[in-house]
Amino acid sequence: MEQLNFDLLKQISETPGAPGYEKPIRDFMISQVKDLCDEWYTDNIGNLITVKRGSNNPENKKVMLAAHIDEIGFMVKHIDDKGYIRFHTLGGFDPKTLTSLRVIVHGKKDLVGVMGSKPIHSMSPEERNKVMKSEEYYIDLGLPKEEVEKYVSVGNPITRKQEMIEVGNCINGKSLDNRICVYALLEVLKDLKGKEIPYDLYATFTVQEEVGLRGAHVAAHHINPDFGIAIDVTVGNDVPNIAPQDQVSALGEGCAIKIFDAGTICDYRMVEFLKQTAEKHDIQNQHEILTAGGTDTAGIQRMSEEGAIAGAISIPLRYLHQTTEMAHANDVITMVNLLVKSLEDIDKFDWSH
Repeated sequence: MEQLNFDLLKQISETPGAPGYEKPIRDFMISQVKDLCDEWYTDNIGNLITVKRGSNNPENKKVMLAAHIDEIGFMVKHIDDKGYIRFHTLGGFDPKTLTSLRVIVHGKKDLVGVMGSKPIHSMSPEERNKVMKSEEYYIDLGLPKEEVEKYVSVGNPITRKQEMIEVGNCINGKSLDNRICVYALLEVLKDLKGKEIPYDLYATFTVQEEVGLRGAHVAAHHINPDFGIAIDVTVGNDVPNIAPQDQVSALGEGCAIKIFDAGTICDYRMVEFLKQTAEKHDIQNQHEILTAGGTDTAGIQRMSEEGAIAGAISIPLRYLHQTTEMAHANDVITMVNLLVKSLEDIDKFDWSH
């Protein structure tokens, strides 16, 4: 892969799919992958699983790649007498970034609303100095209660309304966690079309990662992979006021080979294999140690029958879990290239050491 398809990534980014309500983005991904694999199916929890058969696989070895398709979002919890909506978060948000955020309530029809809170002019000095909690926000649809209730019910999902654009040399938009890796996995399948790989590949678009890796647990239990690579974003904190020892990753310096996150100590063999593959094929990369937060790596590693030799490749992302997120095209391109070469070379590594 040499160039990023901005329009396709934009469509993937802007298609809704809160945890548990991934159908819109799953349906779009089915339309994209169905002709790129030997077989595809969905499981009961909603994972989309594609299969590409290996050409030299007498031991029936399986490799699982996983990119989660859900995005952090909200759920309607209550509609008050004036039509304001109270909500529950689906996934982790930085509450200070919610003020005046535009959202879409996905009811009988989509309604655009605004995240509201107590106006600063009405706050006491003490209130102005405290960090607001998500429970203090509400959604204003600009409609009275009786109009809201024609279209909105308790339990409806809510996503952010945000356009993906180019900012300088970077991409900026909503839900790049993890839609930028969903896009990358799609590009991997495109690159492998017509090529041979040694082992069976299960390229999996998982659900409900943001609320506890739930889709990855189910998929890994069913697939029972020998090897696994999660594909997700990581903290790109190459920004002011971050000490060098606290930097996790930097934008534009290549994809990140994960060593550790709060949910997984990556298998040392997978880390070494990915490093050697990147060096062999001259693919720019950086290492990743993430001390807070986890990914589908944990589900892949621990939910197969005997455990999987698992690791992860990440894309650095600034402003993670905030209103808009930022990534660099170079890091996406290097991720795709490293994944493709790894899948082609995985039988050549000595996994016994």
